[in-house]
This record gives sequence, C-alpha cells and structure tokens, in this order.
Amino acid sequence: MKVYERIQRICQHEHCRRTPLGRIGGSGVGRSFADRPRSGLDQRLAKEDEINQQLQSDLKVVTDKLNVTQTDLVTARKQDKTATKAVDKKVTNLETSVKAELATKANTDDVNKLNGDVTGVKTDLDATKNSIQMARSEMGTLIARNHDEIDQLRHMGQRDYFEFTVQRKGGATKVGTIQVELRDTNLKKNQYTINVLADDKSFEKKNRSVNEPIFFYTGGSRQALELVINKVTKSSAAGYLSVPKAPGAASASTATSGK
Repeated sequence: MKVYERIQRICQHEHCRRTPLGRIGGSGVGRSFADRPRSGLDQRLAKEDEINQQLQSDLKVVTDKLNVTQTDLVTARKQDKTATKAVDKKVTNLETSVKAELATKANTDDVNKLNGDVTGVKTDLDATKNSIQMARSEMGTLIARNHDEIDQLRHMGQRDYFEFTVQRKGGATKVGTIQVELRDTNLKKNQYTINVLADDKSFEKKNRSVNEPIFFYTGGSRQALELVINKVTKSSAAGYLSVPKAPGAASASTATSGK
C-alpha cells in the first residue's frame, strides 16, 4: 500500500502524466505491482525457514556427535580412574607383601640367632653339668673319664691336656715332657702298672686303678702333673697327662707309642 501511494504522488506531476509510468499509475495494474514485494518476502521467508531447518538439522547432528563424545570422555575418565585405583591397590599390596617378607626374614634371623645363643648356652650348661658329674681328685682337679670330658676340661683353659695310648711291648712313649712305659694290665680288676720317666728319673706305679690320678712333680714346677689312665686292654692303656697352664706351653696333642 505504501508503494502504491508513493506512485500516486509521483504521478500527480504533469511531466509524469505524459510518461508511460503515469498511465500505469492510473490503471489497476498498480495494485498488482504493489503485491509483488509481498510475494518476494514470502519467498525470502520460505528460504530462511528452509535454511533454519537445515541449521537445526545440522545442529542436531553436531549435538548427537557431541553427546557421543561426552559419553566416551566420561567412560574414558571412569576407566582411567578405575585403572588408577587398580594400580594403587597393586602397589599397596606389593608394599605390604615386601614389608611382611622383610619382617618375616628379620624374625627368622632373630629366631636363628636366638637358637644359636640357646644352643651355646645349652652347650655351656651341659659342660658345666658334666663337670659337676666329674669326680675331683685330692688335689682339687676334675678327673676326665673319656675323650669328650677331656675336651671339656681343655676348653676350660686351666690346664693343658695330652692324650696318649701306650703299648705294653712298645717301649717308652713320649707324652708332653715325660715318657711312660706300660708294664702290665689286669682286665678283671681293671688295673695297670706303669713306669714314669721324668727329669732323668723314673718311678713305677703298680696296680693302679682306671681313672685314678697319679700326681708327681717335675723340675721347676710348682704345681703337680696329673697322669690318668681311662682304659686298659691286654696289650695297651689309654689316658691323658694334665699339665699346669704356663705361658708358651705346648698345646695338647695325642701321643703314640715309640722309643
């Protein structure tokens, strides 16, 4: 309508009346011309609506893809969190296991050490018990009856001990700083007769009993030497010589028969 009114005002001029445009304005064709812009607007609106629908369709596609991406992201985050928890749990379990193994090893070492200490104490107690069971001589020394008891006395460190075996027909046997000769044995009475050579002197001990100590002194000795026979046979006798401990003294050894 506005366009039509404008055309009417323009056509009022005389110059315009003479032109074809004025003739057009005076006819009914002007109304049809006024209707043409509205038809173009409808086309634009239709096109914009079509574009809007296309945009909405594209937006829906993008939104759907975005939702999928967000879902995947959330899932990935959950999986990562779950994996992290699993790793932390494994690390914690490993640490606990290592600590337990170390504690077990420490306990085992302590137990082994304690067992060693207990064994040592038990050995000492056994030695003490055996020492108590040993008879004492008139000189106050303990009398060993076999090799094990001789070792126990040797470990006490108070005297030196020389173990020996002397043969009846083997002649003199050197034991420490002395020599001994076996003259006779009596199995029924468990007795023996022996000759001792010390400091170029000799003396004989007749019919002495097994485990009965024989005491004597040598030159320069303030304490007595002790000779004990623990076992006799028809042809031999076995025992030990106990010598007072002295600096530089020879260590205990086993003597054999010989001249």
